[in-house]
Amino acid sequence: MSKIFTPTNQIRLTNVAVVRMKKNGKRFEIACYKNKVVSWRNGIEKDIDEVLQTHSVFTNVSKGQVAKKEDLQKVFDTDNLTDICKHILEKGELQISDKERSAQLDASYKDIATIVADKCVNPETKRPYSVTMIEKAMKDVHYSVKPNRNSKQQALEVIRLIKTVLPLDRAMMRLKVESTSKDAKKLKEKFVALASSVESENWDSGEITLILLIDPGNYRQIDELVRSDSKGTTQMEVLSLKEVVEGDSFLD
Repeated sequence: MSKIFTPTNQIRLTNVAVVRMKKNGKRFEIACYKNKVVSWRNGIEKDIDEVLQTHSVFTNVSKGQVAKKEDLQKVFDTDNLTDICKHILEKGELQISDKERSAQLDASYKDIATIVADKCVNPETKRPYSVTMIEKAMKDVHYSVKPNRNSKQQALEVIRLIKTVLPLDRAMMRLKVESTSKDAKKLKEKFVALASSVESENWDSGEITLILLIDPGNYRQIDELVRSDSKGTTQMEVLSLKEVVEGDSFLD
């Protein structure tokens, strides 16, 4: 019975997404599962085993040619295959067809616009923009999707850029803070300093209740103030994630 000879430095894989990196004049590739590379880069997928088809580094995935250990040590200063794979996964270029690339860029473009529409409002009306309007503004500033950056990072950049063509503010969070602490007055001053505005302030038998509108970026500091009350006499409740007027609807 005849046997098929397969060189020991070759691995055959099918249905793969290849991520390639050129470094020090050499080419290195890793074999990943389709649709998992973007999920990893966006922080959605955390398990490296769900991304990599094999913890091997290749010079050519399609031919199954595995990189030499001495080359890996020389170029990456380590021979730990998983660490090298993660480095290539983060910094390398995803090899996809023109059709796949176009589809991915279109999906990322809409994803970024959706995040912006969800996080921002028209400062004059306090109403959100539609995703379509955000996409139009992105086109007006000639924004190009960056495949190696996640959508949330790019959304922050888009917010900054499209302010030049569209009135835009980060949507406010509405919080209710209640405190019976003996230091309630001092806490109130700290809360107010972090708020964009105070909707209401009520004192009743030593208890203060504040309704605040805050920039989402200040939420962590306010949360830390609440937690600093070791006796648990201060509580916070998120009333809404956006400052939106009654009867609000998306603008077209």
